[in-house]
Formats: sequence, structure tokens, C-alpha cells
Amino acid sequence: MTLTEIKGLFFLDQHGCAKNKVDGELLIHRLTLMGLTQTFEPEKADFIIVNSCGFIESAKKESLDAVYGARSAYPNAKILLTGCLAERYAQLLKTELPEADGIFGNGDLSKIDFVVEQMFKGQRPVVVPEQQGVCCGDRSVLLNFRGSAYVKITEGCNNCCSFCAIPLIRGQLRSRPAAAIIAEIRALLEKGVYEINLIGQDSAAWGTGRNDNVFGEGPEPLAHINEAGVFEGSEKKSALCRLLEMISALPGKFRLRLLYIHPDHFNRDILPVIKSDSRLLPYFDIPFQSGDDKIIRSMNRIGTAALYEKLIQDIRTVLPEAALRTTIMTGFPGETDESFENTFRFLESIQVDWSGCFEYSREEDTPAYDFKNRVSKKTAAKRAGRLVQLQAEITRKRLAMHVNQDFDVLIEEVLDSKEDDSCKFAIGRAWFQAPEVDGSVVVRYDADDRKAVEAVQPGRLVTVHVVASSEVDLDAVFVKDSEQNPQLPADSKLKFAVEERDRQENL
Repeated sequence: MTLTEIKGLFFLDQHGCAKNKVDGELLIHRLTLMGLTQTFEPEKADFIIVNSCGFIESAKKESLDAVYGARSAYPNAKILLTGCLAERYAQLLKTELPEADGIFGNGDLSKIDFVVEQMFKGQRPVVVPEQQGVCCGDRSVLLNFRGSAYVKITEGCNNCCSFCAIPLIRGQLRSRPAAAIIAEIRALLEKGVYEINLIGQDSAAWGTGRNDNVFGEGPEPLAHINEAGVFEGSEKKSALCRLLEMISALPGKFRLRLLYIHPDHFNRDILPVIKSDSRLLPYFDIPFQSGDDKIIRSMNRIGTAALYEKLIQDIRTVLPEAALRTTIMTGFPGETDESFENTFRFLESIQVDWSGCFEYSREEDTPAYDFKNRVSKKTAAKRAGRLVQLQAEITRKRLAMHVNQDFDVLIEEVLDSKEDDSCKFAIGRAWFQAPEVDGSVVVRYDADDRKAVEAVQPGRLVTVHVVASSEVDLDAVFVKDSEQNPQLPADSKLKFAVEERDRQENL
């Protein structure tokens, strides 16, 4: 059997973070090139891919349950486990997960061709390729709503937080060359994408990997970048600052959001670059994890609660309108009642717009796995509940500040109203709402307003007036088509999974 002889339908069951979502998009493209056709109905699939997460215990269980469920529901389908769980536990799952017909790590996604060919020959491949650079390439289908895309700029991580398994799964830090990042952004913009979200395990570390050469050789080679991400030359700018300057030089209408910045080496020199270009959003996702100095040290971080509060202050001094998100962990070994109260006061003090909270997951082969003074799950859950309640109150207050203001909103979905035919609804996001993790804007408009009906379409910007807020979302009314809408290409071949699913359902 040759690759060109492989036919059939495949279904992708996607799990995990935005980085893993990009991997899923890369897999879709390669499988399509092999002759397989994507379906959004697993019962029709000849081939099911579970693109797993292996970060914490609950995510691992969810991915394994997906494999068990697929094997039970679709006994005739071939099932391939991919993603972080496959990368981390391939040899164990080789014997412990007979439900999977193949196991494929994520170090080099181009090897999917070989894996699929072996599976269709009746073999059971277990392949964990050597990790190569940053997995990237063409993506013909995006697992986002129309108009928005993720662009991966790094792979792996050198921070080695004591609780985190990412270095075990994704390896050491590798950065994509600046030219490749700019080329991908330009290509996405030309295909009608308006919102770009830069992602990596730690965006601040871009360009600082041991073998990174992100700017390449040129007529005037740039000075060496040290481990702090700063050029050791006459003009001391971080690599990330230089990258944002290059992106800012791109023409056209777009907005760009920078996600996941480790607080210990936040690149403050990016703030004036963002301030000078309204297309670069003043949105910062900084996972502090704790507000207690003792716990911060145990997490193998060098900051303090005071330094982290100063960071927030510095950001808001340059960018008063900045939107901020963080992540807080409860139940880390050694977290006493006093430690937790310090974290509670820290979250209360920094007043971020959004915050995620999760309970510590004891991961084997991480330093924290052997730490003493473990916290019970019941206590960790109770503490997490208090933080969630606190953040809900903070978010409600901060969202209320947007009431009676106008914003450009990127429309994601247009909803059918079954109760009132005269009023239509759509779901969108303003600049201070990142995809999937933050709240939304519910947009109402008159069904008889022809201009509104034409304007409110997935992937387009509309100007809305916010009339109310809740703990998570904003309620708004349509004002007009946005002046910031880019000229969309007439024949873009880029597809979005949500629309493809709806199209197939209507066939």
C-alpha cells in the first residue's frame, strides 16, 4: 500500500491547550494531503485521532477516557493516540492501552505519514520521534472561529518550574526564526484572518534557547542574545521586543495578542512598542501561580509577591487600559493556611481582569513530586473555590467599567433566536477577551435591519455599544459595521472547523 492509496474519513478529537490545537491543525493538513477526508461525525470515521493532553491528572484522565469511549462506541475504527499524553507515556501505554491501534508522540509531526501508513497495513506503531525545532507548517483548517488564529513561536521550556511536566513532554526551549513567524502571520492575514494570537510555553523566552538563531545571518548580524532574552550589544532590546517591532511594521488591519509570559522575565521593553501601535493589544497573560514568597520559591521561581505586584504596576503605568489574566494554583506542597491567605490577598491586590485557578496535580518525574507537607485534595479544592469566588467579584467589577462604552467586536457565531423573530443574537469578543479562556460579548440587533444583518457575520468586526455586564460576559447592541474591517479575500481557501462542521451537517 502506498500513501496515495489511503482513503477514508478521519475524526479529530482535540484536547489540551492552544499549542496542542495548532498541532491538531497541522495533523489535519497532513492527513488531508494523504488522501483522508475530515468528518465531524465520529460514527462515520474510519480513523479516529485523540490528540491528547498530558499536563495534569484530570487532563490525562479525560484523554484516556476519550480513547476508551471511542473504542467502545466505534469498534471498527482505527484509533490513534497523539499529543502530550502519547509523548510522555508512549512505552507504558504500549502495553497498558490496547484500545489504541497506534501511539504517536508530538516531537516531529511530519512522521504522521509513516504512522498512518503502518496502521492501515494492520500494524500497531508506537512512534516517539526525536524533537525537532518547532512543529509548524501549512494549516488548511483552523480549529478556531472564523477570523482568529494561533501562531506558535516557541516549543518546550527551560523555566523548569518544580510542578510542571512541560519540559518532560515538550523538551527544552526552541524558538522559531523571526522570518518564519512574520511569513506565517502575513499569509494568515492575506487569507482573511484578523486576529493573531502568539503562543508558546513562555513567550518571553522566545529567542533565548541554547541553539536559537531567530534573526539569522544578515549583512549586519545582531549581537548575541543572553539567557535573559536581551541583546548583548549597544542597543539592548529583548528578542521579543524586536519581534513585535517587526510585526508592527506589517501593513494592514489586524490585531495581535501575546499570550503566556512568565513573570520572572517579563520583557518590559515591549510595553512602549505595544503602546505605539493600537493593533498590538495591551493584553497580558502572566501565570503568577502563587502570591506567597515561600511557595513561589518552592515552585523554582525567583520572583516575590512584591516584585509581581510591581510588574502589574509597571504595566498599568505605561498602558492604563491593559487587560490582565493570570493563573493561580492551590494545594502546592507546603501551602499552609497562611500561605494561601497571602495568595488570596495577592489576587485581591492585583485586580486582574481574568484568572484561572486549578488545584496542584502531583506529576511523577517533577521535583515537586517528592516534596513533603502535601495538601489534601479537599483543602486544595476549598481554597480554589475561594479564589474563584474572589475573581468572579473582581471580574464583575472590571467588566462593569465597560458599560456604556463602544467597542469593536470580532463576531464568532450568529445564533438563531427561537423566542423572538424580531431580534437576532451573535457571540463575539472584544480586544480584552482572549479566545476560549475569557468571556464573550452577546450582541443584539434588529432582524429587520439590513445593514446589521449583513455586517454581523462570523469573522467580521462590528462596533457595538455595551449596555450591561455580568460575572463573565457583556451584553451589547449593534451600532455599525466597523471601520477596522480588513478587505477580505474573495477566494480564501482557509477553512474553519466550526463552519466545516455546520456545512457537513447541512449536506
